[in-house]
Amino acid sequence: MPIHKDYRDRLYPGLGEIADHFGTPFHIYDELGIRKTCKKLKQAFAGLDCFKEFYAVKALPNPHILKIMKDEGFGFDCSSIPELILSRQAGATAQELMFTSNNTSYEEFEVAAQQGGSILNFDDISMADKVAKMPDLVSFRYNPGPRRTGNSIIGNPIESKYGVAHNQILDAYKKAREKGASRFGLHTMLASNELNYTYMLQTTQMLLDLAQWIQGQLDIRFDFINIGGGLGIPYHPSESVFDIESLGSEVVKRFKEFEHRQGYAPKLYMESGRYITGPHGVLVVKAINRKDIYRTYIGVDASMPALMRPAMYGAYHHIEVFGKSEDKNLEKVDVVGSLCENNDKFAIERPLPPIQDGDLIVIQDTGAHGHAMGFNYNGKLRPKELLFQTDGTIELIRRAETVEDYFRTLNFEPQAITPHLK
Repeated sequence: MPIHKDYRDRLYPGLGEIADHFGTPFHIYDELGIRKTCKKLKQAFAGLDCFKEFYAVKALPNPHILKIMKDEGFGFDCSSIPELILSRQAGATAQELMFTSNNTSYEEFEVAAQQGGSILNFDDISMADKVAKMPDLVSFRYNPGPRRTGNSIIGNPIESKYGVAHNQILDAYKKAREKGASRFGLHTMLASNELNYTYMLQTTQMLLDLAQWIQGQLDIRFDFINIGGGLGIPYHPSESVFDIESLGSEVVKRFKEFEHRQGYAPKLYMESGRYITGPHGVLVVKAINRKDIYRTYIGVDASMPALMRPAMYGAYHHIEVFGKSEDKNLEKVDVVGSLCENNDKFAIERPLPPIQDGDLIVIQDTGAHGHAMGFNYNGKLRPKELLFQTDGTIELIRRAETVEDYFRTLNFEPQAITPHLK
């Protein structure tokens, strides 16, 4: 949907001054909106004895954002060593870290294990052999295969590289227990940007049923189930907001039913990223060129390194031309960057008001998987990040990359070997 009205009403009066001071392009995130969504998520599951969100660091790995998550009582879902370090620097304790990765090296597991008490969430049955000492608490990521369907972003489970297959899941927990684990979790992640709450409810029920079956087979209880992330946001104005209240209400019922049958209820964990920060960020760029050939192209001062979702997924991001939202005289244009790739487009044949060089263009819902997915092809540099704080202050929370940054990895001590060829 279009930028949240509350955020728009607070941001737009000062946007020209912000752009003049900091220069474009930049992502700017709304702290007030993020905190409201955090509270909304917690309230939805308040009927459970224990609910905890582990924010998906990959969505927006900025220390200032992670400190907000920490302040809201969230843990962190990490998939790499740098993400673990970022979360620790934000104040996370070991118990607030969940390490979920795939195709993971022995060295990465060693670093994760050294966090002392962080939850290791194994993606494959073989990973239990990659830790020097099995932790007390272990979780496995479950892949149901043909029992469920996924979606276009994360793929169908049967085609997915993630998780332990159904026919392996009992052996996985047997192996972990034999190696010393005594407490257990169960995790899955089947969809991304899902707007139908019933899909997530079905995932919850699937894990509860699986936990009951495994308990019956192996006589183990589960400390938690983790239904993953995947809660969607309405990128397109025609889409509806995810019904978090209905999901929370129905999930609470399912947990009460499980407790009645089994005599206990596991904790509920979740690892939302997009849902929490996605709607509360925008990418502000400046129009710098107009080209009229077979189509009309509006060139802006940012490219795919600032937001690659449209090129990678064909994703829609709503766009407003600052100061022209009331203009009904629209023309179809492609909004493009300068990368040497024809899919370097933020919008294709999008009806927008007439745009002149110097106009500010606001690309919406970039608060997750925007800046984080940046890259340096063509020597392009990633933009700065700003935070619109609750007191109205605009703070720089990440400077733009520089040419010196781009060349930094070429500054090293020379070394070479001459292999002995047989």
